[in-house]
Amino acid sequence: MHPDLLVGIQTGDDAAVWRRPDGRALVATVDYFAPVVDDAFTFGFVAAANAVSDVYAMGAEPLFALNIAGWPKDRLSLGLLSDVFAGGVAAATEGGWVVAGGHTVDSPEPLYGQVVIGELAPDQLPLTNAHAQRGDVLVLTKPLGTGVIATAHKRLDAAASRPGGVLADAFDHAVSTMCRLNRDAARDARRAGAHSMTDVTGFGLAGHLHKMMRSSGFAARIDLTELPVIHGARSLIVEGFVPGGSLRNLEFVGSALTGGTDEDRALVADPQTSGGLLIACPPDQAAHIHDGVIIGEVVSGPAGLISLV
Repeated sequence: MHPDLLVGIQTGDDAAVWRRPDGRALVATVDYFAPVVDDAFTFGFVAAANAVSDVYAMGAEPLFALNIAGWPKDRLSLGLLSDVFAGGVAAATEGGWVVAGGHTVDSPEPLYGQVVIGELAPDQLPLTNAHAQRGDVLVLTKPLGTGVIATAHKRLDAAASRPGGVLADAFDHAVSTMCRLNRDAARDARRAGAHSMTDVTGFGLAGHLHKMMRSSGFAARIDLTELPVIHGARSLIVEGFVPGGSLRNLEFVGSALTGGTDEDRALVADPQTSGGLLIACPPDQAAHIHDGVIIGEVVSGPAGLISLV
C-alpha cells in the first residue's frame, strides 16, 4: 500500500488509517504491557480491551487481532499464558473481533497485548484528536484513577486487594472499569457528531487533552468538580501512591497545565490502563454518549493550554 493512502493518524498514539483503492479504510493499532492485576485471565481481558481502544477512538469497528506476548516460561507456567490468551479471546468475543493468531517470545517478565485491525465504512473519515472546535464540550466516558490504584496494588501486601482489604473496593472498581470496552461510547460519539476523539491511556487525561488541544488549535477548561474518579483514588494520591508516569506526564504538559492543587494535577496526569474516551462534541449531543460525563469545554486561548478550575 502506497504511503499516499495514509489518510489519518491518531497523533502521538499507535494508530493509523489506510484508505484502500476500493474506498474502504483500515485502522491498525498495537499495544501491550505487563500485568496490572494478579489473575491471568483478567490480565488478558484488560490488555485486549486496552489494545482495541485506539480503533474505537478513531470511530472504527475492529475486525481481527494478532496476539503479541512475552513470557518467562522458566518462571511461569504455560498454562497461565493460556489463561491470558483466553482473556484476550473473551474481550474479542464481546467486542466482535477475531483473534487470528500471533507470536510469543521469551521475556524476563510477562507481557501481553494485541495488534488490532479495524475498518471504517467507505463514507466515513477517521475521528482524530485534531479537530475539536471552540464551543465543544469535553466528555469523558470512564473514571480516572486506575494508575494510582494499580500502583497501590503493587506496593501493598496482597491481602489489601482481597475482600475486606483496605484496597478491595477501589481495586474491584478499577478492574471493572478497565474491563469495559469503549465500543458503545465510540458508536454514540460518532452518532452525536463528535468532532474529535481520543482514548485516555498512558499520557493521562492531561497529556491526551493537551495533544488534542494543541493539534486542534484551542485551549480547554476543565471543571474539577465534574471529573469522574474511582472512589479512593484521591486518598491514595494523598498517601503517596503516585505512579512515576504521572510525573513524566506533568513534565510533558509543563506550563500548559494551570490551576488545581497538587492532588488535582496528579489525578489528571494519572496514566490510565484501558481508560475511557475523551470526546469533543456539540453541547446538545453530549447527553447521548454512553457513560459520558461532561468535564469541561473547548475555549479560545493558546493552543494546548488546560485550565483546571
